[in-house]
Amino acid sequence: MGKHILLGISGGIAAYKSCELVRLLKKQGHDVTVAMSRAAAEFVSPLTFQALSGNPVLTDTHDGASGGNGMAHINLTRQADVFLIAPASANTLAKIANGIADNLLTNLAAARKCPLAVAPAMNVEMWHNPANLRNIAQLCADGITVFQPANGEQACGESGLGRMPEAAELADLLPDVWSPKPLLGKKVLLTAGATFEAIDPVRGITNISSGQMGMALARACRTAGAEVSLVYGQIQAALPADLHHSEQAVSAEAMYRAVHRLIAEQDVFIAVAAVADYKVKNSSAQKLKKDGTGRPPVIELAENPDILASVAALQNPPFCVGFAAESENVLEYARAKRLKKNVPMLVANQVSQAMGKTTNQITIIDNNQELSFPETGKQQAAEAIVSRLVQLLP
Repeated sequence: MGKHILLGISGGIAAYKSCELVRLLKKQGHDVTVAMSRAAAEFVSPLTFQALSGNPVLTDTHDGASGGNGMAHINLTRQADVFLIAPASANTLAKIANGIADNLLTNLAAARKCPLAVAPAMNVEMWHNPANLRNIAQLCADGITVFQPANGEQACGESGLGRMPEAAELADLLPDVWSPKPLLGKKVLLTAGATFEAIDPVRGITNISSGQMGMALARACRTAGAEVSLVYGQIQAALPADLHHSEQAVSAEAMYRAVHRLIAEQDVFIAVAAVADYKVKNSSAQKLKKDGTGRPPVIELAENPDILASVAALQNPPFCVGFAAESENVLEYARAKRLKKNVPMLVANQVSQAMGKTTNQITIIDNNQELSFPETGKQQAAEAIVSRLVQLLP
């Protein structure tokens, strides 16, 4: 369900990123109203944000979006579900941290009833300035969400912390601000993507998994308040922002080792990765060449370790969630797989409806019932899985 987002823009070159942010938030179904400082209007025209948001833009120089009663700093925050300031300059952050309300954005922050989030954007030395770090700590203590700045090249020519996060990352993280946190205090480990079993240095055995379902589940668990760790193989999807830990493990054996290195601290394990059942026993260290006989090389296969079954068999296992991607007899095979691997919850789907696609049609099977859902986007499917997971956790 779309939210009403009030987007505040303070002065800084990073204001250009907020144009893309408005576009992404609108694409997600949110209603966006923009409020700009005088300095911000020097970088990007208010007319640009009006065109992108479809709403009048409020600036320090007029109150056309306030309904004409001169109370924009009260009205806008009463209508909003969340107030995000992106970019948030060092000056704006200092004023909010110290209760100063002397312009449009700081008045909006002072008069708000909705949650406030800020995305700092400043020079690296400004970010590390002790006064700024004290202000950041005060904002966090006051319950304000601070999206940590990125590391990299800056407009001033220096490099380091202080870059405003990219628009896609902020659009990914913003729902965390208003979402319930039923997994708060829980640690969740997920696997995602396709494993790759080398035949030689350039060829191998893999599958068509894109990793989108795993990324969606990692995002949904993080939004629900969990501390999320992710071990992924080959993926064709962006990693979610703000994960506790992430690492790539290309082969099934590498993924097995990574999972068992991390599993002792986890409350939940979700095995989403499409793991190859077999590896190449006689893989070549050099590229295999045609020998002129017309006979292909003989490839010997050996069984890979079963990651999900091995975790479920631990003396004190986390709550395990498995996936079954089947091409036929989906529910029959999924029920058998859940019992064989002794996992309390399993998600079944048809290969042709899920792997490599942006949508999924799932059935959740557990000890109590089977829940089937219509075909949806993978993020919606992930949210349904997390909702059921929360109900089943001890």
